[in-house]
Amino acid sequence: MVLLWLSTISWVTSKDFIRLTRYYKMGLVKDEKTYRKTIWNIIAWKLVYYTFILALPILLSPFNVGQILLAFLALHFVTGLSISLIFQTAHITPEAAFPSTDSTGTVPGDRMSHQLATTCNYSPKSPIFSWCIGGLNYQVEHHLFPDICHIHYAKIAPVVAQTAEEFGIPYYSKLSFLSALKAHTRMIRELGQPVATLQKA
Repeated sequence: MVLLWLSTISWVTSKDFIRLTRYYKMGLVKDEKTYRKTIWNIIAWKLVYYTFILALPILLSPFNVGQILLAFLALHFVTGLSISLIFQTAHITPEAAFPSTDSTGTVPGDRMSHQLATTCNYSPKSPIFSWCIGGLNYQVEHHLFPDICHIHYAKIAPVVAQTAEEFGIPYYSKLSFLSALKAHTRMIRELGQPVATLQKA
């Protein structure tokens, strides 16, 4: 439960700084001046966010500080829970592969095949559900074509499925979110078993 809060709260506080610093160390940010300027831009936008989400409600609303902080935590809890359900059901399933690295620390195979083997769609025939979660029920297409707008995933998916079948590559898809959630729960239960129990099975 606590992790659900921490994940999204860390996104709106520290994650941008951590990623920018990593990109800078990797040489993806061209110079120190750009790095520092971007840091100040991030700080400015964080201040705007916290002004709207916390400062203004505290100053202008009839609710006390405790109620506003509770609402803030509730917002992040619901966001964290929603994100977890959407992404976990697409990746932690009995069908999905969990490839290990080889002796050089490399995952064998190409990127496209890897995405198909480790990802599962759900609710492909529900345009309303798809709209509500921004097309993230098409996780396969989301991973294969991150630069294509999600409104096209429903049309792309059958082509991807047919191509995968032609080349003998797995393409996983559940009929509904509920079936994906059940499969995910079953997988979590299996992963929670002692090692000795798993070896006997």
